[in-house]
Amino acid sequence: MSITDDILARFADLATPTLANALDDIGFDGVMSGIGQVVPGTRCHGRAVTIVQAAGPRGSFASEDFKVGHMIDAAGPGDVLVVDSGGRAVSTWGGLATFAAKVKGVAGLVVDGGVRDREEMEKHRLPVFTRHMTPLTGRSRIRITGINETIRCGGVRVRPGDVIVADGSGVVSIPAEHAEQVAELAHRYAADDRLAEAELAKGLSFREAMARFKRI
Repeated sequence: MSITDDILARFADLATPTLANALDDIGFDGVMSGIGQVVPGTRCHGRAVTIVQAAGPRGSFASEDFKVGHMIDAAGPGDVLVVDSGGRAVSTWGGLATFAAKVKGVAGLVVDGGVRDREEMEKHRLPVFTRHMTPLTGRSRIRITGINETIRCGGVRVRPGDVIVADGSGVVSIPAEHAEQVAELAHRYAADDRLAEAELAKGLSFREAMARFKRI
């Protein structure tokens, strides 16, 4: 199922904790485990472009199997690349790829594996989220085995076109067929949070706020 740009835009200002509450409501475990933010203050949202990789010791694959360019080519402006590298601490992405993706307009990168060149990622401000930061190159250690297939990333099922949102709290995946419902629920939670904050500023206690705004 493909979601419209209007629905996708509704995720632009939604925080991942708020979305996690909405995902609980629909019964989908969409919060990725062990995937964290590389560049402080960055966030992204977009349709998933999925990559699956095989990873092994040095010499497991030919150097030409390390086709990072194919990953970037598969993504369009506003897309989020989501990579299943089996959680291995081997870099599938570095500084030059970061710059190329930024120029193309890719919204972000999520890797259940490793990346490197943190300083260049900070320079280019591409939202990158990963399990490992490591200097170890993926050349001869990684081979792309599939693009735009159903994968698992951080323990979560991700399909091409599902909505990915990532920020300082983590990464969530929202099934495309539930995107509109999740956005609606999350905006209600966000509205309750704003109301509760205003009441707290007026002197309402936290316990009273929790009782009054049961959705927060």
